[in-house]
Formats: sequence, C-alpha cells, structure tokens
Amino acid sequence: MANDASTVFDLVILGGGSGGYAAALRGAQLGLDVALIEKDKVGGTCLHRGCIPTKALLHAGEVADQARESEQFGVKATFEGIDIAGVHKYKDGVIAGLYKGLQGLVASRKVTYIEGEGRLSSPTSVDVNGQRVQGRHVLLATGSVPKSLPGLEIDGNRIISSDHALVLDRVPKSAIILGGGVIGVEFASAWKSFGSEVTVIEGLKHLVPVEDENSSKLLERAFRKRGIKFNLGTFFQKAEYTADGVKVTLADGKEFEAEVLLVAVGRGPVSAGLGYEEQGVAMDRGYVLVDEYMRTNVPTISAVGDLVPTLQLAHVGFAEGILVAERLAGLKTVPIDYDGVPRVTYCHPEVASVGITEAKAKEIYGADKVVALKYNLAGNGKSKILNTAGEIKLVQVKDGAVVGVHMVGDRMGEQVGEAQLIYNWEALPAEVAQLIHAHPTQNEALGEAHLALAGKPLHSHD
Repeated sequence: MANDASTVFDLVILGGGSGGYAAALRGAQLGLDVALIEKDKVGGTCLHRGCIPTKALLHAGEVADQARESEQFGVKATFEGIDIAGVHKYKDGVIAGLYKGLQGLVASRKVTYIEGEGRLSSPTSVDVNGQRVQGRHVLLATGSVPKSLPGLEIDGNRIISSDHALVLDRVPKSAIILGGGVIGVEFASAWKSFGSEVTVIEGLKHLVPVEDENSSKLLERAFRKRGIKFNLGTFFQKAEYTADGVKVTLADGKEFEAEVLLVAVGRGPVSAGLGYEEQGVAMDRGYVLVDEYMRTNVPTISAVGDLVPTLQLAHVGFAEGILVAERLAGLKTVPIDYDGVPRVTYCHPEVASVGITEAKAKEIYGADKVVALKYNLAGNGKSKILNTAGEIKLVQVKDGAVVGVHMVGDRMGEQVGEAQLIYNWEALPAEVAQLIHAHPTQNEALGEAHLALAGKPLHSHD
C-alpha cells in the first residue's frame, strides 16, 4: 500500500453523507486540514436516496391530490394521471441542483475529496484506491442501508427496498408496505396520492410507533379517511410470489396480495468488512459505540450518523459531525440532547414532534406531575383555509416547562422550529403565551395551544 508520508491530515473522514460532509465543512472552516473519502457521491443517503427524493415524491403526490380536489376550492381542473418519468425528472433535478451546490461547498473549503471505497487500516489511517491516507484523527461516517427480515430476500422487482422504490419506473397498482415507521408511511402516502391501493403492515400496536400515541391515532384516522389500509399488532411471517405479484402471510395466518412489497423495516449500519473491529473499535450489532462526544474507545477515532446508535436523521448527522469537528479544533462542545431534536414524518398529514411523549413524561416525573393539553386545528383559521385537520398536543411538567410538543396536520413540519426552541429553552406555557403569533397562520395554533395551557384560552373552550 503506497503511503504519501508527506501529507498527514488533521482529520480523515470515511463517508461523505450528512455527518461526514458536515464535519468536513466545519473542520475546514476552523482551519483543520481535512480529507473526505466517499465511494459514491457526496451527500450520501439523505441527498440521493432518502430525505430529498422522498420529499420530492410526496410533493408531487400533494400536487396530484390538489388537482383532484380543486373543485372544493372553486377551481376547475382536470387530473389526467401521473407521468412517472416526469416525476423522476423533477425529483432528479432537485437532487442535481443540491448536489452541485454541495460539491462547490466542499471545493471552496479546500477539503481534499477522494472518491473511492475506503477501509480503516490503522487507528490513524484509511486505505483507498491503493493509497494510505494518514490522519491525526479518523472519523467514521459510513452510514446505513435498508434492512430486511430473516428469510425475506429483496429482489429489486417485486420485493423492493426504499432505494428501488425511489426509481421505480411505474406507479404500482397495489402495494404492501412492511413497516409502519417513517419510511413506510411516507411511501404509503405518496403512492396513495399517485393512485395505488396501499396496505401497511406494522407488527407493533400503532403506525409511527415511536411518536406519542395520540399522534399515531390521529394519523391512523387520517389514513382511514384517505383509503390507506393498515394491519397493526401482528408480525410478518413470510412472503411468496404469485402469478403477477406477491402474497404476504402474517403470524396469525392473515394473507395480503399486491403487485409489489416494499420492505420498510428500518436501516442498518454499514460497517462490515471496513476494518473497524480489526482496529479495536467497540461495536454492537454492527453499530459503532460512542460516548456523548462521539468518541469511540479508540482515542484517535470518532463516529457519527447512522453508523452509531442514535436517531437516524440527517440533521442529527449534521450536528454530530459539527460536534466532532469543533471538539478536534479545540472549541468547547456540548453533548446533543437527542430528546430536543425535531422529528418530522412528511406523510399527508404530517407528523412532527420534539421532546418526550406523555407516556415517557409520566414514567420520568410521575403521572400526577404531568399535564397534557390538546389543541384542535379546527380552531385555526389558516388550517381551515388549507382544509387540514389535526391537533397540537403539549406535554408539561405541572407548574413547570413544556417537555413535549406533538403535532399532526398538513405543514406541521414547518412549525417544529418554534417547538424546538420551546423545549430546548425549557419555556413555561405563560412565556410562550405572551408572544404574539401572526394571524392567520398555522404557527398561531402553537401560540393558541400555549395560551390554553397557561389558563387563558382564546379560540378554544376552557
């Protein structure tokens, strides 16, 4: 292995997804000499196979729904169907523009970008393209890939992953989606808008099971209204081909048939065969173990993003990558409060939250110390104009701060920014209530909910 001993970088990053490129950009900004190694394209899963393309599909579906439903707003329009090639052209155009901008950022920060499949070769080096890249510190950021279940083989045709679903050359007439988490319900929402008959299979008791139970129930009600079917509380047993599709059998013997089966049971870390264990990095089920400062048990190695067992969100990867870069540059860093990270599921309607659920709050503080309030969007003018239904639920420690904000409704993801400040600044309901929220906006609903929680409701009943 050739070794260019004349160059020893301050930071060598293996993986150019959200966590890796954020560390590269921030590190370079702080004066570190950075090498970024990526086998595919900078931007990783989020930009090319995750956040951005799925939201483009969901927006195309929203436009389709608006065309179908335009007459209720007094607008005469004709919906003629989905041009899937046109949808992909739009989606790919969004990705291409962002990708070009990101490439420019990496170049402008003087990051040494190396395209190739890297492997950790020592606690301070990565081998790539027959070359050994040396660093004072190494950051592992190799991300994740779609998971499957034992005995369930993804063939890319009838049984597909989210990667395949994003480039599918047709709108399936019918689809079974295995998994009712974020990925599953987002594809269910988009495909229903495109005209598919969709059934979601979730082994746990609710859709989006990590959310507050009230949010899950509101989403289930909305999905029933949209005609999206789902089966909850029974686990998958097997899948087999039929003459023209797939049949899924559950543990209770119930059977479902469709043209395609989308396996959306989560994502697993990319770590096998990359030299991590050989260099003594502590692992658990493929994940790299880190402390609150993203340090592994090897002093010269850190890890971030989907590779570590924290929330699998691009913005979490950004924050973790920035934390590592700032720590290595000698700045004072603060561990991430993962409860304080905003979470959004971009189905129709959207589900957004920050903080802890009511059940978790009762577990921590005691049931008699927790207050919960629900504000129905029916009382919000802008939500009525948009014809969206849903609720904002606040969870408060009695006579104390708001510790959870849980929202369901169209565009609620755009409201989670203020909710994040409320939680992270440990705001009291009365403090938020005294702020003036613009009328008519959906953001106003967040203010009205806090008015009600502070004991002075305006557009809601006592």
